[in-house]
Amino acid sequence: MLLYGGSGHAKVIIDCMYAMGKEVHGIFDDNPALKALLDVNVVGTYQSSFLPEVPLVIAIGNNQIRQKVAQVIQHSFGLVHHPSALISTFARVEVGTVVFHNAIVQAGAVVGKHCIINTAASVDHDCELGDFVHISPNAALCGNVKVGEGTHIGTGASVIPGVKIGKWCTIGAGAVVIKDIPDYAVAVGVPARIIKTKIL
Repeated sequence: MLLYGGSGHAKVIIDCMYAMGKEVHGIFDDNPALKALLDVNVVGTYQSSFLPEVPLVIAIGNNQIRQKVAQVIQHSFGLVHHPSALISTFARVEVGTVVFHNAIVQAGAVVGKHCIINTAASVDHDCELGDFVHISPNAALCGNVKVGEGTHIGTGASVIPGVKIGKWCTIGAGAVVIKDIPDYAVAVGVPARIIKTKIL
């Protein structure tokens, strides 16, 4: 596997890869001063000709940047999940997604491309996550929750069953979402309330 991005997020992905018994062949990063991350060589800026047969994962936490990078990558995309993660055989997780330590993806859930299901996050039955979604550590989505493209659910947030959250939203850390949230909204608090609308 190859990685694009040499950040702290990449360190966790490397750890997951090793736990899976898989090799990390190199990291692409635009920072010329970065030569290695953990024990993996940084090979410089992205080159489509470098090990073109090896799949790649975008190791960037920012959803918008991950989306932009995905549009220019010519490698195929891989899938990373730590062995401690519990992913139902009846769930579907698309390519480019990473599922970190002790996370859970339950039966009937659909997780889009290039998502992050972070440490100990829970995605319950029949949830649907669009592409480029980030579910932060210890966040919990109850059953049949819908999350639109690019949305970030903050650390420790909870979403009750059946709620729909639009695309490119931000749900604050510790928020409790009890009703639908429209596209581009920033919602915080208990219960979550919309404090502004983002302009992308």
